[in-house]
Amino acid sequence: MPQLSHMVYFTLQDDSEAKISELLNACKKYLVDHPGVTYFSVGTLNQELARPVNDRGYQVTLNVVFDSRESHDLYQVAPRHLEFIAEQKPNWKQVRIFDSDLV
Repeated sequence: MPQLSHMVYFTLQDDSEAKISELLNACKKYLVDHPGVTYFSVGTLNQELARPVNDRGYQVTLNVVFDSRESHDLYQVAPRHLEFIAEQKPNWKQVRIFDSDLV
């Protein structure tokens, strides 16, 4: 069974340093240590990498790798994940999610 990579790109309504930091901290509070997570990281757009092919339409990125599709599906309905969404969603202008099977 392949691992599943869950990448989320957040574009914020208020992209101030304070709101970016708030989202980063919320990711670390609510989204770490879920069952089946083999890799977790959260970060910000690298301002120095601005080639024409770079997508720069976001402020925060979340990368989570799960050991299986089942672990991913359980994460989606986990209380801490749902609390994260409820708390942070008002500041989301756009959220793009890329889920991929890893080979």
